[in-house]
Amino acid sequence: MDNKINVRGLNFDNLTVDEAVGSMIKNVHSGKQISVFTPNPEIVQMCIDDNAMYDVIGRGDMILPDGIGVVKASKILGTPLKGRTPGYDCGEELIKRSGKEGLKIFFLGGKPGIAETAAEKMTEKYPDAVFVGCHDGYFKKEGEESEAVVRLINESGANVLFVCLGAPAQEKWINANRSALTDVMLMLGLGGSLDGYSGNVKRAPKLFIKLNLEWFYRLLCQPSRIGRMMKLPKFYFGTWRYKIKNKK
Repeated sequence: MDNKINVRGLNFDNLTVDEAVGSMIKNVHSGKQISVFTPNPEIVQMCIDDNAMYDVIGRGDMILPDGIGVVKASKILGTPLKGRTPGYDCGEELIKRSGKEGLKIFFLGGKPGIAETAAEKMTEKYPDAVFVGCHDGYFKKEGEESEAVVRLINESGANVLFVCLGAPAQEKWINANRSALTDVMLMLGLGGSLDGYSGNVKRAPKLFIKLNLEWFYRLLCQPSRIGRMMKLPKFYFGTWRYKIKNKK
């Protein structure tokens, strides 16, 4: 994880999905605990707007570009990333390899029942996948309720934890609790991935994904996201201004 490329203040790992997952599995086997965060342009812009967020998101041991906007920004800045490394895809590839690699997975997040359904659907798709526990995201992220969730995860024997609470809540929770998660070697902040794995939310058709228009498909399905999507042009044009400013 030494090949880092800085994009607007965050150091992204320049890895393909296969390379990233291979590195994650290697770390699990080595007993080295790591966190994996997957910022998209909206999250990078959040850091730009609120510099305190750099310390939250930047603490990830592996930071992967989960959005074509981040890749485009890296090209604008003259330090191109190989391409998108979507957290959703990395998570599914981990599940696919889990049985063979001895990964024991815990799903945390989503509405009540979503994590369990996601585990069932993924087990149907990958029969040798190993899920050792699930819990929804509806708990207080500090204090007794959070401590009870940590105990549940520890008691499950999980060595891989999917934390799907949305950004920046998931990153904050991982940062605050990683030392207490004694057996978990790999923790991933994966946003709404459980909704996709469960079938609760359909992912974009392959054509949209191939054309890097997954964000546009989500907007078509959820027009209420328009406010959030306005951060995309802000990030894109802001990157050009940032490049011009730093050329002087």
